[in-house]
Amino acid sequence: MRKAIKLMCGCALILAMFHSNGRAADQKFHITVLSSRPEMVSGGDALVQIAVPPAAAMDQTMIRLNGQDVSAMFHPDAAAHALTGLVTGLKVGESTLEVFPDKKARAADQLRLRNYPITGPIFSGQQEQPFLCETQDFELPDGNSLGPALDANCSVKTVVTYVYKSTAPAPSTGAGRRGPGINLKPLPSLASLPPDVAWTTTTTGAKVPFIVRVETGTINRAIYQIAVLHDPSSRETGPMAPPKNWNRRLLYSFGGGCLGGWFKQGTSLGLGRGVISDAVVGKGYAEAGATLNVAGNSCNDVLAAETMMMVKERFIKAYGKPAFTFGRGASGGSYQQNQIADNYPGLLDGIIPSMTFPDVQELTQMITDARLLNHYYKQAGESLTPEQQRAIAGVAELQNVTASAPLAGRINPAESCPPGLAKSLLYDALTNRSGARCDIYDHNINMYGRDPETGFARQPIDNTGVQYGLAALNDGTITVAQFLELNEKIGGYDHDGNMASTRSVADPLALRAAYQNGLITNTGNGLAKLPIIDVRPYRDKLPDGDNHLKYHSFSLRERLQKANGTFANDVILLHGGTTNDTPVDDYALTKMDEWLTALQKDSSSDPILSKILRAKPADLVDSCWTPAGERIVETQTFSGGKCSELYPTFPGPRAVAGGPASNNVLKCQLRAIAFSDYKVTFPSAEKARLAAIFPNGVCEYSKPGVEQQAPKGTWLSH
Repeated sequence: MRKAIKLMCGCALILAMFHSNGRAADQKFHITVLSSRPEMVSGGDALVQIAVPPAAAMDQTMIRLNGQDVSAMFHPDAAAHALTGLVTGLKVGESTLEVFPDKKARAADQLRLRNYPITGPIFSGQQEQPFLCETQDFELPDGNSLGPALDANCSVKTVVTYVYKSTAPAPSTGAGRRGPGINLKPLPSLASLPPDVAWTTTTTGAKVPFIVRVETGTINRAIYQIAVLHDPSSRETGPMAPPKNWNRRLLYSFGGGCLGGWFKQGTSLGLGRGVISDAVVGKGYAEAGATLNVAGNSCNDVLAAETMMMVKERFIKAYGKPAFTFGRGASGGSYQQNQIADNYPGLLDGIIPSMTFPDVQELTQMITDARLLNHYYKQAGESLTPEQQRAIAGVAELQNVTASAPLAGRINPAESCPPGLAKSLLYDALTNRSGARCDIYDHNINMYGRDPETGFARQPIDNTGVQYGLAALNDGTITVAQFLELNEKIGGYDHDGNMASTRSVADPLALRAAYQNGLITNTGNGLAKLPIIDVRPYRDKLPDGDNHLKYHSFSLRERLQKANGTFANDVILLHGGTTNDTPVDDYALTKMDEWLTALQKDSSSDPILSKILRAKPADLVDSCWTPAGERIVETQTFSGGKCSELYPTFPGPRAVAGGPASNNVLKCQLRAIAFSDYKVTFPSAEKARLAAIFPNGVCEYSKPGVEQQAPKGTWLSH
């Protein structure tokens, strides 16, 4: 029984079982994989630790891999009374690792490992084809190209580049420029320091030369980079000899976007500043990222989780296990963090989303509504004033509609394809129906499923029964006639993402898949059990419009409240800047470090939420900053308070139509029209007209959405 449970559930359960049987875990040999889950190893090697009982001699212990003695791969750790080693030579598929107290004894513990190719996949399902290799366009920190791909999986030989921050001013152009105030140059020699090298002080208080080791390679068909401060006087790093100037914290960065995020490897990490900055690597943190963790390269949260897992595994095998790993990223980088943290708990210990969206589908619903409204407004002409149009959409500025509408191209399979894909490979409704479909649903076909009738991905998009402009009608901003005409003509989308005169109708199996597979962030799994610092730049009133609206942060918070009964592990920091590169972002990073450091020290058996709240820094509370930089400490709410006076919250089109603040209803349940619900009078003819518009009824948002349910679980494979 013990062996069967171990194979199914992994090492943590074994430890728990030892304790539940009343036997001390330290009286047993115990094998743990430090670099990954034992059933999800990649690249042919794994960092393994073997706990050795105090009474056993470590130098007599023997370890075998598939019957072969690999004891020489392990190194003793006297303080932990354990053996740690990088086990190499794992075959693709299953291997068995065994530990013996000595050469004559029977196995004291064993663990099965399942190894996958470094090119993936592991749990994301069949890989997308065609796929553009773009390594030749990826720029290394020294200005050189990563070079052409070596195979169809876009692989390259791993490259290590050493650069340093110069005390000379950063040039405005050229290879030396790497972000504001950062002038990076190739390190001429590992044997001596350049005369213009800058020095930096890490979070540990050490003052060290600002020299950075950058590793660039390919994993899971993505280009990854790892950056960490390097000490030229030390020997080459490894898992048993971590970089001397590393503070033992790993920041994983996620890039934004979504539109066009398919069929390509990507040419950047989407960070702007690269993986080297004063606030992160300059403080001693290691930073990692990958091109498929940029939503604008791949708008697929499961593939993002898999890529992040494999890159983190590579980091641990090359540099050692970090004390903790936390994420940071804006927009598309925010929903990657939310969905990875909730659906694949353990990969991230804390997250710092910015320009937050709960998930990509929540945003997709808003921007597809924006495109429908923008199209209708052009038809309506002067029959609706700009203020009426704004009120129907619910936004602060009408430009938010016009700026968001083009982004709805993510649901159209022919609107946003990578320019490098040959036209002959692309989908065309008339001439090439088997071609590559460049849209968010087909890019996630492994999760949504395939419609056997069309061969395309099932789609959850729906606006049946949605009463657009309902709140604007009830508060007298628009008339009954305007409300009726709007809902008569708003239309929807066909299966190719083209606007249609009829409303969109979701595939019920796509709805079920969206909720069961965590494509709609539930927040009741991993997000309930880690610290969240939501950094919210206020972009609701930008002159040219925007879709990164403040209310999305409250949609996430509402989901936390509904799923867990609290959002106490979520802190919102609101500021008037428009970017995610401000002192507030640096403050959030520092506080997340403090929070996770304190949490890690809490060895009590208290519930995780109690430990999270106890570990939270006292000064880390909901706040906003005025344009002048003054901090206002108050709980952030949808309305009310000084922060909301400075930075008002505006709902989106579905909220105006009566939808919930959680913004997680893809398709509403319907109910019969009840005219007592309206604060205006409908004459008889207009009652009949409304009934004709909604023959099956209108949305009943007091009930869960159609097929709305909790995810099937975490760590799902597709």
